[in-house]
Amino acid sequence: MPLEGDQRNHSDVLARISTALATASTRDGSSDFDLNNDGADASWNFRPAAVLVPIIPAPEGPKLVLTKRAAHLKHHPGQVSFPGGKVETSDNSVEDAALREAFEEIGLSRKHARLIGRLPCHKTVTGFEVHPVVAEISTDFASLSDPGEVEEVFQVPLDHVLNPANYFIEGRIWMGKPRHYYVVPYGPYYIWGATARMLRLLAETVGQDGHADHG
Repeated sequence: MPLEGDQRNHSDVLARISTALATASTRDGSSDFDLNNDGADASWNFRPAAVLVPIIPAPEGPKLVLTKRAAHLKHHPGQVSFPGGKVETSDNSVEDAALREAFEEIGLSRKHARLIGRLPCHKTVTGFEVHPVVAEISTDFASLSDPGEVEEVFQVPLDHVLNPANYFIEGRIWMGKPRHYYVVPYGPYYIWGATARMLRLLAETVGQDGHADHG
């Protein structure tokens, strides 16, 4: 179990994030088009999706829970992502969708999640409007991933992704055109694309709120 000082640090960090998210709706969202010269036009019909941004206490400081997608999947195989997916008609809200997907992908029970807030949406080049839902995860949570979707569930120090200095811009050819995107590597994990952009939005949101200590 975390020591008293670590519990206090976790509470302080979560309080900072909660305060920042309370005004996040007034900020612009992010998109896969941010670093490129193209963009979505009025003809685009974005489909709603939701992801959970799970934060869990740890003795050395709070951590972010991420997944590595199974290598056999048709879309984004082997990529690092949040648990999440399309919003279904049976979902009551994007929060409901994010929690449902987290249960299906990593076995996260709703009783082990406390919702903190929501980031502005992220629009993807594949036509989704993704709503990132931030939640605090109980230390009683033990991941039980679906091998059909998830190859690995792992954790990254929250401080790492809240520090803008850890983000870089890289590029590759996609659909015959060069595209640029953010990356925030951690150890053997290459976190990039929409996941990295949403994490950078979280870092920007916390920083703009005046509580981040990172430069």
